[in-house]
Amino acid sequence: MTETIHLPLGGDSYSIHIGTGLLGDGKLIAQQLPDSRVLVVSNPTVAGHYLPALQAGLASNGLTSNDLDCYLMGEGERFKNLDTLEAILEQLLAGGHKRTTTLVALGGGVVGDTAGFAAAIYQRGVGYIQVPTTLLAQVDSSVGGKTGVNHRLGKNMIGAFHQPRCVVIDVDTLDTLPDRELSAGLAEVIKHGLLADRDYLDWVEARMTHLRQRDKPALIHAIAGSCRIKAAIVAEDEKEAGKRALLNLGHTFAHAIETGMGYGEWLHGEAVGAGLVMAADLSMRLGRCTLDEASRVKQLVKAAGLPIAPPAALTPDQFLALMARDKKAVEQGLRFILLDKGLGAAELVADVPPAALMETLQAGDKLCC
Repeated sequence: MTETIHLPLGGDSYSIHIGTGLLGDGKLIAQQLPDSRVLVVSNPTVAGHYLPALQAGLASNGLTSNDLDCYLMGEGERFKNLDTLEAILEQLLAGGHKRTTTLVALGGGVVGDTAGFAAAIYQRGVGYIQVPTTLLAQVDSSVGGKTGVNHRLGKNMIGAFHQPRCVVIDVDTLDTLPDRELSAGLAEVIKHGLLADRDYLDWVEARMTHLRQRDKPALIHAIAGSCRIKAAIVAEDEKEAGKRALLNLGHTFAHAIETGMGYGEWLHGEAVGAGLVMAADLSMRLGRCTLDEASRVKQLVKAAGLPIAPPAALTPDQFLALMARDKKAVEQGLRFILLDKGLGAAELVADVPPAALMETLQAGDKLCC
């Protein structure tokens, strides 16, 4: 069972392939290579599990071991930085890679974002292919062309839009994903339903147990559902000039949590889970959803195995300072993506009353109550 979703972006259009056994096949990747030279960017754990299958799949399609170079970066969000970026670029230069080389990002969002940014700037842009191996990357970061690295003063502050040639999602890679990281990916699945599709949200809620048990048909359906929602939004607003900002539901809070706690202490999806509950709470205080709807968001996030409150270590004043640094902040003040008339729709809100925001920041574990 394989699903293919097309993302129409003119000359940068590409397909997202979702199924099982795709790594060992190799055709989907090989047909996107203008030259035989490839640099695979991964990390030691992912490479240990899946690099042999990727290499075998490419070899069966004509690539030799001399065609394949590999760079293994450190594991975790703290390695999504300029030092890692420089190391990838150095390997490309030392290996004599030309503009026809293709980077293949084999890993989660950290690998995909960093490798994609390297592809965006090496010799002013080379091709890359996303092969995401975490649920979070499969439903979110691998689609849409956002690439970049973190800075100690802010998450994703250095980057570029650079669309991949294709995205190949082999759900078999989720077999080795730790439960904590599977839950982290479910945060983005919930987010997509909350901001764009009430029916999809209902489906996710009804099958949360199946998803957490790694039922393959359920996972393929959920990944395809999220990719369709994101692809439709990106096709309408590739560079986040308007509607694409809706994909940041919960993220203004989440990025503050990640930066404030230190990258890697909270997984991105865990921060998004808490951020979704905070966004629902703030939406409720502004009359944009009911208490029952906000409580439903909280329970759904909890059912996914995610935090439902921000870290107690972050004070409201710290939150405000960290959110003001976020790249989505504008001169007029903070902007939030909030629910719009209940669940299944969202809206960019730039005039949030400070008192309501402070109430949400002070609520702690009493959010959505």
